[in-house]
Amino acid sequence: MTDTTSTDGATESGHERAETIRYTADVVAVRPDGRVLLIKRGWPPHQGLLALPGGHIDIGETSRTAAVRELHEETGVLVNATDLTLIGVYDEPDRDPRGRYVSVAYLVGVPAEAEARAGDDAASVQWIRLDCLPSAQHLAFDHDRILAAVCTTTGR
Repeated sequence: MTDTTSTDGATESGHERAETIRYTADVVAVRPDGRVLLIKRGWPPHQGLLALPGGHIDIGETSRTAAVRELHEETGVLVNATDLTLIGVYDEPDRDPRGRYVSVAYLVGVPAEAEARAGDDAASVQWIRLDCLPSAQHLAFDHDRILAAVCTTTGR
């Protein structure tokens, strides 16, 4: 039997149609001087725009371990998962042009001497002062909202 979908999202058999949701983690790494680490995206979507380090959570990973892994892969910066502080969960349906993505965002302090280098899908890396962040149109996805939450939380 073929299940067809009605206009309200339910199938003929009464089951709700499920949406594929991808689970990701993003990291706001901040030095003591208030500089935040951003990458320039090397791939679509938003190729060439600045973004927070982050990416897909792999099978068997928690969002924390994925955040640590993605930060290290994309920037070479290594942090401890226990040092991550939850900023929030970002789940607006249109936050990513590839489909439905839900991201868990974390804040972590890094030493002033933390060196970053571009790796994985980052074309380059930059340390930018929290009070001098680029406008939303120069940031990928909804990373402006994540950074605004950090500014509110830290008072910067």
